[in-house]
Formats: sequence, structure tokens, C-alpha cells
Amino acid sequence: MSKKISLGVAAAIALIAMAVTFSLTMVVSMNMFNTTVSSVKNKERQYNKLSEIDRFVRANEYFTINNDTLNDTIAAGYVLGISDKYARYYSAKANSERQAVESGKLTGIGVTVVNDASSGYARIIRLFDNSPAGESGLEVGGFITAINGVSTRQMTETNAITSALLGEEGTTTTIGYLTPQREEQTLDIVHTNYKAPTVSYQVLNDSVGYLRIYSFASTTGSEFKSAVDSLMDSNVKAMIFDLRDNSGENLNAALVAADYCLPSGLIASQQGKDGVITDLRMSDETCLSVPAVCLVNGSTAGSAELFANALRKMGDAVLVGTVTAGMGVVMSDPQSFSDGSAAVITVGILQDNEAQTWNDVGLTPDVDATLSSDEQNSYYDFTIETDPQISKAVAAAQMVAGLN
Repeated sequence: MSKKISLGVAAAIALIAMAVTFSLTMVVSMNMFNTTVSSVKNKERQYNKLSEIDRFVRANEYFTINNDTLNDTIAAGYVLGISDKYARYYSAKANSERQAVESGKLTGIGVTVVNDASSGYARIIRLFDNSPAGESGLEVGGFITAINGVSTRQMTETNAITSALLGEEGTTTTIGYLTPQREEQTLDIVHTNYKAPTVSYQVLNDSVGYLRIYSFASTTGSEFKSAVDSLMDSNVKAMIFDLRDNSGENLNAALVAADYCLPSGLIASQQGKDGVITDLRMSDETCLSVPAVCLVNGSTAGSAELFANALRKMGDAVLVGTVTAGMGVVMSDPQSFSDGSAAVITVGILQDNEAQTWNDVGLTPDVDATLSSDEQNSYYDFTIETDPQISKAVAAAQMVAGLN
């Protein structure tokens, strides 16, 4: 029997193949069409609903509508409604301010503040060297009671206070100031450029290096390396990395810092919505030669959690403190829009070197250092020497270094 396929059979096979291809194409096309139609209908419902509300309000509203405020609020509401708890919308003013701060065109006065629960004023918890605030005599533990005539009690968010303290170099900000001794003053502070380091460090108990990482920013990598080298030159036997209240905004800076402490291997990866895994950074062989402790709390978030988790998983670091925030996500770069506003959204989930995530769960410390109610109320009164959480971190560091 001939093994050759007849012309008729070949034609039949070709027609069948064409029919299957056509059918598959039609199925894919219909799915795409249905998805597109569904998306269009959803958008139509959104716009119709907004249009209905707008017609009702403009026909009946007694007060004058500020369209800029309305548009910003609508945009902020959209971001709030997308089930992304880390997404954030910046108005054109806020986005311009953010960019000006990053470029150095706007500066603060040289303080870090928090809302003080008991007084309602802005409490100074950190003062930068060679800053206008320092040169004006402000002190840690003092209070900013007013900014350009506006009481800080009216500014319910720390971000609003920080924003109100910004100004261009050479401009003046007038503040009401209450000293730690409760003396009232009014000060005119002239804005000048100053360094705002993201780390500070010192040697504790003659043998333990203590390094506080306030935030992860573009300068943190180089600052961190310099601080670690300085402490190692002091012959410390263990290191404490204090990551409390570090919101972890700059992912790359945390990866760079972790790389300096860890042996070779994958530090972290990103999982996208489509399930695709992308390696974020591989560590080289350079690593910390002494044991480490990471001090964390409920406000340790994002890349600060990544740093602590990586040091525990890859460097056997001990975690001391309380359960962290559980923000294991990768955020987009700010996306600017036509009116100057911007937004950031979640674009992936962070995974450690074992493909595990701490998102929505947080990191549970190896050594609990929960503060009592009285200690929580005194949190900003503690010094490095009197802070009970630092004391527990020092004890843990001495133990892992065999210094007890």
C-alpha cells in the first residue's frame, strides 16, 4: 500500500486545520470582545452615576462649588475605592511639593515632629545638625504650637505639619514654640539647606554597634555602608539595626543595605498580578562578620520589613520588638497626570529568598519587646540609654555574640 497521502486527503486535513484555527480565533476574539464590552459598560455606569450626582448637586447646592477641590476629591476617592490600601493620590500642589522636596528646592526647618496626643501640638522628636531649627535653639522634646499664625492643633496629620514647615531657601517661617521647660516663644526661622541623614549610629556597652535607620531614601545606601564600616572599625562584636517607625519607602535602598550585610544569594523577588516572578537583587559575597539584631515595631513597614526579614533568613539575625506592619508590596513610581497631579499604586507582592511573603501578616519577632501602657505613653521621652526595647535588643546582641 502506498504511504503517499492523496491530494484529496491533504486538502481535507488543510481544511480541518483552517476550521480549527478559525474556531479558536473566534473564541479568543469573542472573549476579548466580551471583556471589552464589559469594561466599556462598567465605565459607562461610572460616568453616568457621577453625571447624575453632578446634575443634582449643581441644580440644588446652596454653597459655591470649588471645581479644583471637587476634581481632586473625586480622584482621591477613585484611588481610595480600588481596594489597594497602599495606593495614594497627590493633588497637583502636593505632587509639586513632593518633587520640590526631592530636588532640594523646598526644605523644612530641620526637625521631625509627631502629633502629641496630650497637648495636640507638634512634638519635636528629632533635630538635625546645622539646621535652621538647631541654630534657632529648638530642642528635642519641645513643641511647635503654631506655623505662620495657624495653630498646629488644627493640623490633624503629621504630613500637614511637615508640609506647613516647608519653604524655599532664604524665606522665613514664623513658629510658635514651647520649650521642654514650657516657656513660650515666637521665632522667625530662615530656611537654609542642611543635611538630613537617614541613619545615626554609636557604640553601646563598648561592644555593640547601634545603627538607627530612620528611613530608606536615595542616600541611605552610602550612609549605611559608611556607618557599618565605622562601627566595625570600632571592633564591635555585634550589631543592632533599629528599624522602628521606618515606613520603608525606597525599596532599592533597602536592597542595597541588605546586600552589604548578607552572603551571596537572592535577597528578594517580586510577584506580579500575572504570577510572573522577577528577581529584585542578588547579594554578593561581601557580608557582615558579626551577629546582628533587628529592632522592629508595628510601624516597621515595606522595605524596612524586607531588610529585617532578609537579615533573619539569610544572615541569622535575631528580631526583637513587636509584630511589624505587614506591608509586603512593591509600589509603582509616581505616575504624573496632565493637570500635575499624580498617583502611586501597588504593582506586585514582595517575596523573600524562599518565595514567602509577609504581606498582611507582618514579621513576628524572636524576642518580644512589647511596651506597657506607661512605656507607650513615654515612648518619645526615652533616650538610647533608657529605652526598654533597645535594652532588650542589646541583651539579645550580647547573647548571640557570646558576651554574657
